[in-house]
Amino acid sequence: MTDPILTARGLTKRYGKVTALDRCDFDLYPGEILAVIGDNGAGKSSLIKALSGAVIPDDGEIKLDGSKVNFHSPIDARAHGIETVYQTLAMSPALSIVDNMFMGREIRQQGPMGRFLRRLDKPAMERVAREKLNDLGLMTIQNINQPVETLSGGQRQGVAVARAAAFGSKVIILDEPTAALGVKESRKVLDLIQDVKARGMPIVLISHNMPHVFEVADRIHVHRLGKRLCVVNPKEISMNDAVAYMTGAKEAPGAREAA
Repeated sequence: MTDPILTARGLTKRYGKVTALDRCDFDLYPGEILAVIGDNGAGKSSLIKALSGAVIPDDGEIKLDGSKVNFHSPIDARAHGIETVYQTLAMSPALSIVDNMFMGREIRQQGPMGRFLRRLDKPAMERVAREKLNDLGLMTIQNINQPVETLSGGQRQGVAVARAAAFGSKVIILDEPTAALGVKESRKVLDLIQDVKARGMPIVLISHNMPHVFEVADRIHVHRLGKRLCVVNPKEISMNDAVAYMTGAKEAPGAREAA
């Protein structure tokens, strides 16, 4: 069996008397879409923040490609190839699509102009941005220098996913990517997720939308009371079963890996 690309064992995170992660385990396999579901307050956000470097666990370990990693910030996780698209998108509306895609990773001009005067290589950034948007079928966006605030919700989400796909070399984490979108735009984002997966990139999908989860996920990680309750195969259970597991209305199967 293939080894997981990203694992966590015994992750614990406390905020005072509140235990957000309680010896939590996690496994993501190469090339899969792993959905993470759980009721509000189950600890999903803390798990994702720990995996993306936004939160430092009190205990436990994270391994990427079999090697232990210690993320002290999202920049650390990015440096290791883990890109996260948060529900808030973390974009600057007044800046252009290109500027948002390269925020914090700007390409500087060659030679002294870039080294000393820190001049940006705008043509190179525009070329790469257009290539990445083209790769994911997002060229309904004609002007990549237009401000992000002029885009629709689905287009903004598309740019955020394209940015993650452009720079994430190991894992992409998507936090509620269709939460604020209508039916048509949600469809485009789900297609985009499938396109990213087709390029061999494993994806962690956090979502409350069960039809979307059951449509695209290869496996479902059910999170409850700060830990992994079980991992199930969406082809073997119903949506009602999944909801019953995560709310405690139905006893979950053992922590079986439905690979």
